[in-house]
Amino acid sequence: YFERFLNPERVSMPDIDMDFGDTRRGEVVDYVRRKYGDDHVAQIVTFGTMAARGVIRDVGRVLNMPYADVDVIAKLVPNTLHITLNDALRLSKQLSDLYEADEQVKKLIDTARALEGMPRHASTHAAGVVITRKPVYEYVPLAKNDESVVCQYIMTTLEELGLLKMDFLGLRNLTVLDDAVKMVQTRQPDFTLDDIPEGDPETYKMLSDGKTNGVFQMESTGMTGVCVGLKPQSIEDITAIIALYRPGPMDSIPKFIACKHDPSKVSYIIPELEPILSITYGCIVYQEQVIQIFQQLAGYTLGQADMLRRAMSKKKAKDVAKEREAFLHGDPSRNIKGCVANGIDPAAAEKIYDEIFAFANYAFNKAHAVSYAVVAYQTAYFKCHFTREYMAALLTSVLDNSDKVSGYIGECRECGIALLPPDINRSADRFTVEEGGIRFGLVAIKNIGRGFIQAVMRERETGGDFTSLYDFCSRMNGSEMNKRAVENLIRSGAFDSMGARRSQLIKVYESVMDSVAAQQRENVEGQMDFFSMAADNDEKSNSVKEITLPDIPEYTPEELMTMEKATTGLYLSGHPMDHYRDAVRKLHAPTIVSIIEDFSRENGPERFTDGQRITIAGVITSSKTKTTKNNSLMAYVMVEDDTASMELLCFSRVLETCGAYMKENQAVVVKGRLSVRDEKAPQIMCDSIYPLSTVEGGIPEPQPKQETAAGETLFLKFPSINDPAIRHMKLVFQMFPGKSVVKMVMADTRKVYATQALLHPALVQEAQETLGHENVVVK
Repeated sequence: YFERFLNPERVSMPDIDMDFGDTRRGEVVDYVRRKYGDDHVAQIVTFGTMAARGVIRDVGRVLNMPYADVDVIAKLVPNTLHITLNDALRLSKQLSDLYEADEQVKKLIDTARALEGMPRHASTHAAGVVITRKPVYEYVPLAKNDESVVCQYIMTTLEELGLLKMDFLGLRNLTVLDDAVKMVQTRQPDFTLDDIPEGDPETYKMLSDGKTNGVFQMESTGMTGVCVGLKPQSIEDITAIIALYRPGPMDSIPKFIACKHDPSKVSYIIPELEPILSITYGCIVYQEQVIQIFQQLAGYTLGQADMLRRAMSKKKAKDVAKEREAFLHGDPSRNIKGCVANGIDPAAAEKIYDEIFAFANYAFNKAHAVSYAVVAYQTAYFKCHFTREYMAALLTSVLDNSDKVSGYIGECRECGIALLPPDINRSADRFTVEEGGIRFGLVAIKNIGRGFIQAVMRERETGGDFTSLYDFCSRMNGSEMNKRAVENLIRSGAFDSMGARRSQLIKVYESVMDSVAAQQRENVEGQMDFFSMAADNDEKSNSVKEITLPDIPEYTPEELMTMEKATTGLYLSGHPMDHYRDAVRKLHAPTIVSIIEDFSRENGPERFTDGQRITIAGVITSSKTKTTKNNSLMAYVMVEDDTASMELLCFSRVLETCGAYMKENQAVVVKGRLSVRDEKAPQIMCDSIYPLSTVEGGIPEPQPKQETAAGETLFLKFPSINDPAIRHMKLVFQMFPGKSVVKMVMADTRKVYATQALLHPALVQEAQETLGHENVVVK
């Protein structure tokens, strides 16, 4: 198949995409390297470009501007896909006003405009591979990114050179499906993926009900909403959802849904469009439809139509303008008849061309969408009918992402599936299915290698279940077993089924391992007793002396959960938040994962906004402090609920009033404001933290102590009303709510503006750092 394309005479090359499971992708790439030789195959470089917000931040850093000021300016750029700084200045009056009024801001943005769109850094394409007839270095210059050999030209340049570029994508979900099929085959040996029926009504009902968590391409909040609204009943519907739910086409989603449920609302500019657009209810959704319109209405060949579609998608204005005339009136030199010659009204043809041009930049390849829709349907079918097998495979696939694991464990609970703790006699390396639920895989326990786990599984198969800690250590001695691995197995609960308490095993495991190691040395040195050598196997096993377990109480439930969290990254026997369900309901606090997912949506958040005041509840998992430039203390605190985790930024005022509650494993209520930077996950600028038990017990929230004299006024001097420091200080005031008067004096007009805040020393220090000591006075 590859060799059909290895023709050096070709002048252009279409994209060739192939998706494989993670392991299979590696096999394919290895095969290509063996087949053609390492020097005939190279990966492709990609360049991260300086986008509007990012380039402002980069330039601001180089110009030594305060990050807070630069961040305010960057956030004035509208959150629109592919927006340029020129567009931002046109659309954002605040940004343009700052640009006109402040010389430093003007210098910042002008410099950023000069650099906008230029490469920022180089990385390796996730899937792209180029294959050449001669060694790659005879065609293009090469470089090394880490250990990967990459072409120094990007993929579009390689295509223009006529080289064969193929995308071998490792798609995790194909691996998940493969693993799920293998688990189903343990009880249905003849089952294959091809046995899945095409139009299963229960699967479509599950999608229509919004139960899409874990379904490929469908699990985001927005996609779930589209599923509920559209109520898909076929692969064709799922294909349309995948193609539409992206910036640009998603504007057509309301019309698409309305027309699906009420065919009378479907309309066409001309009747000739009906055969092409009827399947998508009159909406242009796919690239193939664009090609069909050019072919059937204007007489283009399929090749000519696709070249025009590509020109439109790349916004090649000269080519697009030239083709308008050919589309309307034809081009005899290329045997294109044109719409008018085919009896189509010129005004209608103009309207069709304009609509295609507006949409061509976003039109989706249907072949790609259908492929993904089939995988989406297959994952949905497995979740609906083989829920345990599918969720086990899904959990295995995300073991390196504790937030994802937590989310899918929550989904297991929603489906009524128990997550069984790790068990040295039951667990495999991955998550597996048992009668009572899904068994935790040993590979998820920290400091335990796959080689050791495979050795444990082999020993179980040949020698039967382990009967005690001593039996385990004696049988596994000589493998990759070490004290850290055994300790983590105990702390995670892997030996709980043997009847001993974790506290007892933690007390003796080192002695047990030392005893087994000593006995091994004696055997190796030939110091075995003559009679024990002659004894049979039963007598041998009876001669092993178990170490007596001390009679001590078990750890508290909270301590056991903390151990599980430390060794697996998850709470297995429960969650500290389990005791506070009623309190969280009283607070009406959103889950952390709902906030993170909302900000990760392609077309921007729906429920939450940057700067929004918010209350969440969770457990503190870590806290670290640092000293700021003005010698005050701040802390980075991680809080998690049973869905995900989020970072809090706590400044000195919060530390002084609430620092006593910032202890690990403390269940807390957090109040503050959301802070979202382009390159980071959402954070919370914390106003207060207090124990969640105060909500449950009706104890009032602790109030910050006032540290300045009543009646004092804070005077701040700004260069002008357009100075970016004003916006920054307004945000600071919101972090220090209070009743003291703050007066802001404008140096250029002498006008005075007033507001209120808590005159805390931390606020005064922040003002001095932002404006300079000479511009801050408390009277």
